[in-house]
Amino acid sequence: MNQLMQQAMRMQADMQQHREQLATKTFEGTAGGGVVTAIVGGDGSLDRVMIDPSVLDDAEMVGDLVVAAVNQALSALNQEMTDGVGALGGMDSGGLLG
Repeated sequence: MNQLMQQAMRMQADMQQHREQLATKTFEGTAGGGVVTAIVGGDGSLDRVMIDPSVLDDAEMVGDLVVAAVNQALSALNQEMTDGVGALGGMDSGGLLG
């Protein structure tokens, strides 16, 4: 029983270290062939959105492209989280949003 508790404590410490490392990274998503780029922090915050001025005349399309780029960046973040958790012992974190 004691060994099981020690293993659980190690996994918890490893998970915390993984979260701290993830928080230092950024994840990028693009849409529309690169006319919109979204940068998401490892904590899930939207850090930056860059929009090519050539598409600014179509607000609805820009909105759709921003959503697509942000979703792509969040997907990359969630994949990194899942990969990291799998490497720590196969537990599923459910991702950032799940």
